[in-house]
Parts: sequence; C-alpha cells; structure tokens
Amino acid sequence: MSKEKYCATEKLAILEEVSSGKIGFIAATKRYGMNKTTLMKWQRRYKLYGYEGLERSTRNRSYSAELKLQAVKDYVEGGLSKYRIIDKYRISSTTQLSNWIKKYNGHSSLKAYKREAQAMTKGRSTTWDERIDIVHYCLAHQHDYHKTAGQFQVSYQQVYQWVKKFEAGGADALKDGRGERRRRKR
Repeated sequence: MSKEKYCATEKLAILEEVSSGKIGFIAATKRYGMNKTTLMKWQRRYKLYGYEGLERSTRNRSYSAELKLQAVKDYVEGGLSKYRIIDKYRISSTTQLSNWIKKYNGHSSLKAYKREAQAMTKGRSTTWDERIDIVHYCLAHQHDYHKTAGQFQVSYQQVYQWVKKFEAGGADALKDGRGERRRRKR
C-alpha cells in the first residue's frame, strides 16, 4: 500500500491510535501496510506543522537559492542531521536535500526553481583568446559556471571543462588540438 493511499484525516486517525497506546508502532505499520519510515514521517510532520503537514501536496514547492545554500551548509558543516534540516527549512524530503548536496559538492549552482522553462545555452565555437577570457572571468567570479556561461553565451559544460583544463595545464591547455595529427601527417 502506497503512502498516497491515505488522506490527511486517515493519517491523523492512525497517529492518534498509536499515540494513545491503542496499537503499537510496529503493529500499526503492519495493520495499515506501510513501512515505519512513512509513519515516522507522518509523526514528524504532524508535530511540526499540525494537520497541514499531513495533507498531500498538490504542487511542487519552490525554494529560494539562499534557502538551498543555507540548508546545504548546515549539513556540510556538520551542525544538523538531514531530518533536522528538512524540518528547520520545511523541505519536502531528505531526498530533495540530498540532491542539493550532490549539486553543491559537484560545484553546480543551487538556483531557485522557476516554473518557466529555461533555454539551455548551446555550445559554440570560440577562439583561444575567448576561452582564456572566459576562464579568467569564471575564476574572478568564484567558479560561477552558470553566470559565466550566460555572460559569454556558451554552455555550462564548455566553461566547466575550460576552467578544469586551465587549472591543470595553464593557458596552453585551452588550445584546440583537433586535427593536429592529421595536419602533421601531411
């Protein structure tokens, strides 16, 4: 039985049955066909948000970039557990928080969710001098790959790769060597 099976009123009735001692925690999970994490989540949400916490969400929640960053920092700096963080910031799940942590650790930016579709900037051909300028801009803006990609109308992936190459091998690493072997063979 899925977690979507119960409405908020039914969830509350099950929680009251457990809290009053009419039925044990494990017995409730067996009787109502759910795993214990689901019941624990209901308890936590009811304790924090009341009846509203038991209602099904009808749309995706939107989180600001600042909230995402602060939640990730709370976790990374070791101050709070994932459950405490989702409670503190009213994040829908630990999975959502984990996704933000992966993005943060992968050096992707944590942007606010916007409902409108964003066009992906397509990669374009650049000169060696342009690539150097782009890398310097990105480094000057604390590795903000998204901002750099938007500023120079290139793809995020291009900026990311150029910065990594530059950091590993300097400006010469940004030279486009495609076709070099073919030219040397002639």
